[in-house]
Amino acid sequence: MSYDVIVIGSGPGGYVAAIRCAQLGLKTACVEGRETLGGTCLNVGCIPSKALLHASHQLHEAQNNFSKMGLNSEKISVDWNKMQDYKKEVIEGNTKGIEFLFKKNKIDWIKGWATIPSIGNVKVNDQTYETKNIIIASGSEPSSLPGVEIDEKIIVSSTGALELKEIPKRMVIIGAGVIGLELGSVYSRLGSEVTVLEYMDYITPGLDSELQKTFQRILKKQGIKFIMGAAVQSVAGNKNNANVLYHKNSDGSEHSIAADIVLVATGRKPFIDGMGIKELGIKVSEQGHIETDNKWKTSVNGIYAIGDAIQGPMLAHKAEDEGIATAEIIAGKHGHVNYALVPGVIYTSPEVATVGKTEDELKSSEKDYKVGKFMFLGNGRAKANFAADGFVKILADTKTDRILGAHIIGPAAGDLIHELCMAMEFGAAAQDVALTCHAHPTYSEAIREAALACGDGSIHA
Repeated sequence: MSYDVIVIGSGPGGYVAAIRCAQLGLKTACVEGRETLGGTCLNVGCIPSKALLHASHQLHEAQNNFSKMGLNSEKISVDWNKMQDYKKEVIEGNTKGIEFLFKKNKIDWIKGWATIPSIGNVKVNDQTYETKNIIIASGSEPSSLPGVEIDEKIIVSSTGALELKEIPKRMVIIGAGVIGLELGSVYSRLGSEVTVLEYMDYITPGLDSELQKTFQRILKKQGIKFIMGAAVQSVAGNKNNANVLYHKNSDGSEHSIAADIVLVATGRKPFIDGMGIKELGIKVSEQGHIETDNKWKTSVNGIYAIGDAIQGPMLAHKAEDEGIATAEIIAGKHGHVNYALVPGVIYTSPEVATVGKTEDELKSSEKDYKVGKFMFLGNGRAKANFAADGFVKILADTKTDRILGAHIIGPAAGDLIHELCMAMEFGAAAQDVALTCHAHPTYSEAIREAALACGDGSIHA
């Protein structure tokens, strides 16, 4: 069988690329070795973690805020097995949805693991398929540390953390990045004693420093413990628990901490082994990323790569944009991704969202900028919903008033950030946002107030 395009991997980048290729009239197939479509994100990543975040947040609301609103009920309890069933239903609903979209767009799902034996050929289960173009969208896998062996039982990656047999009494998380803090929030709400070990002296590397400090303070208030400047040396586990050995960067002193579950959340690495990429001569960086040009072409003609397999933030929506752009380039159109405006979101409560330049970056570049900031404490909707922690921060050019960056910690931050993404995409000034009528009472009014604060001042602060 022959195709115009074969996509390797059906995660957000891969399945979106396949659908766009099919929409553009290209005969398309997608190779996937899992039993279900959707890749890491839908099966063991974004979607299941958000299901557990939602469920545990509802538990928190029931335990802490329902009675304040006159909602009285018997003691709330957690049925962990039923919560896992709910998570599985959410996953199944999404993966079945992709199967439907593949059928609708006449995309062939080739089940199995792919190799690329030669240019223009993809081999799956001893059968070789001819294709004019190949898009590698193979995603990523959890990375670990020397001296730490993941068994997915006691010492787990994010995958294992989503499938625990029971809620642990004590959980230690290695790494204060997005994955660790999201899953830490889940288990903290469910009653686990959560301790986060972080090598750096701050959480969520790359985030605006003011956001980092506020975020950590809120998480501490919620009961999550942090040990900063901690270099993990080893993790020794048995059938029932584990012991984490670490030393403090400040003085080299050695310490240990025991836990029922240790979550290794030290990041992810490209999943490209076993496809014959290096043997084919495709250039790979020292960090393990496939190298591409600005049109996602690899060093081998007719082969493209997108998503976590290449450089850049490992985000589903970044992969989706690259998938659409690559499909359009293959079809002879112009594909484009504005990497400067790829938002980042952390789905804790409160949520954290960011786009564009941080204040730290602007300071180091000696850029002449101004800050417009508004606390959710001044937002009526947020106060009514017991969600008044956090703020909106807009960074704008002092001379032109053009928005350079935006950072939000607060309710629905992951949705609110897109108003500012859109504004920045169109080159808007902070005043443009300030002059736009926002419905009352909504969380989005905090965006307008922060934009007003870039000028004469916000109204409700």
